[in-house]
Amino acid sequence: MLDTFREVHTPEGVALQLPAAGPVPRALAWLIDAGIRLGMLTAVGMLMALLGTAGMGLYLIVMFLLMWAYPVVCEAVFNGQTPGKRALELRVVSADGAPVGWMASIVRNLMRTVDMLPFAYGFGVIAGLADPYGRRLGDLVAGTLVVHAPRLQLPRTAPSVSVHAPAAPLRPGEQVAVIAFAERATQLTAERQRELADIVEPVTGARGELGVVRLAGIAAWLLGRR
Repeated sequence: MLDTFREVHTPEGVALQLPAAGPVPRALAWLIDAGIRLGMLTAVGMLMALLGTAGMGLYLIVMFLLMWAYPVVCEAVFNGQTPGKRALELRVVSADGAPVGWMASIVRNLMRTVDMLPFAYGFGVIAGLADPYGRRLGDLVAGTLVVHAPRLQLPRTAPSVSVHAPAAPLRPGEQVAVIAFAERATQLTAERQRELADIVEPVTGARGELGVVRLAGIAAWLLGRR
């Protein structure tokens, strides 16, 4: 299945195109995460072996956390990205493009027990091939989507941008629109950048080139850059 786009509309009527990730980059990201977990588990096992019977109990606890808590915590805390997904520039988001939450991440990862059946992610592969956006069963149940998320490229008019918090709370759709602006700003003319930034003056508190700089700073703030 090739990568495709899922179009969603925000309450403000803005159409967003989410670049859904295909099975190959997702599988590579999973392999990277599996290698990280295996390496951590091996290191812990060597240390716990020195503790004898008590070490075995601690080893089993760490194994459980690495298998189940690792993806949930990474996705919920690091904006939908595990180390493997970050390396492949992928991100888990809600079906409407909003950031993934704790509950959605827990559901999609618990559903791996079904996706893995009968073996080698059989059900997950079948669901991914059948769904136009490559979603496995866990994504369908949790209402999530794995998308390509290239690292943020700041506008060419603002080579040095400081993080800037928004002047007013932003709804999920508005957050996605701001990040999309910052990611695509280099493809726009300086005039078009200023025109779009002027529309959200209540959020940036500025117009013109300063508005563009502040909008890029808000995008960086939304992406967790402090």
